[in-house]
Amino acid sequence: MGRRTLDQKHPKLFCHVVDFAALPHDLPRVDDCFIALGTTIKVAGSQEAFRAIDLKAVEALALAVKASGATKLGVVSAMGANSQSSVFYNRIKGEMEVSLARMGFKSLVIARPSLIDGDRTALNQPGRAGEGLGLMLTRKLGPLLPSNYRAIAAKDVAHALIRSVKAGTPGVVTLLSGEMQGG
Repeated sequence: MGRRTLDQKHPKLFCHVVDFAALPHDLPRVDDCFIALGTTIKVAGSQEAFRAIDLKAVEALALAVKASGATKLGVVSAMGANSQSSVFYNRIKGEMEVSLARMGFKSLVIARPSLIDGDRTALNQPGRAGEGLGLMLTRKLGPLLPSNYRAIAAKDVAHALIRSVKAGTPGVVTLLSGEMQGG
C-alpha cells in the first residue's frame, strides 16, 4: 500500500493506493507487512500534520493489516525514538513504537536507522539541506564513527528489515543502524 503508484514492476508486486486517513475495510489478505511511512514537519506543515502521518497513519495501517491476517510487521522508525523524549520527532516515533508493540503482532521488527543515504529525488521527495550536509560529513568520517551513527543506505535498511521479519522471531525485535549496515 502506498500514497501513490510505484514505478517498479514485478509479477509479485501489486501497488494498492490508499488514503491512510480513510483506509478501506476490504484490504487484501496478507501474512507480513512492511511500513516505511513518514514525513518531516517541514513537508507536513505542522507538528499535528506530522503526527497524523508518522503516528496515526502508521497505527491505522497496522490495525488494518492485522485485521487482514498479518502476524508479522516490520516498521521503519528512527534512531533516538523514545516516547518520553523532549524532542518532538523522537517522541512521536517512540509513541508509534509503543503503540505497535501493544497491538499483539506475533513478530514486530522495528528498524531504527541513523541518517538514511539514498536518492530522495527518485521518490519525489524534496531535498533537505541539513541532511545533505550531514550525509557529506558522515561519508567522509564514516570509518571514525561508531556504526550506529554512520549514514546507512536505504537498501540496507530494507534488506535487514525484510530478513528480520521473514525470520519471524516472536515478540519485539529492534534493529539498530549498525546492525543493518551492509544489508
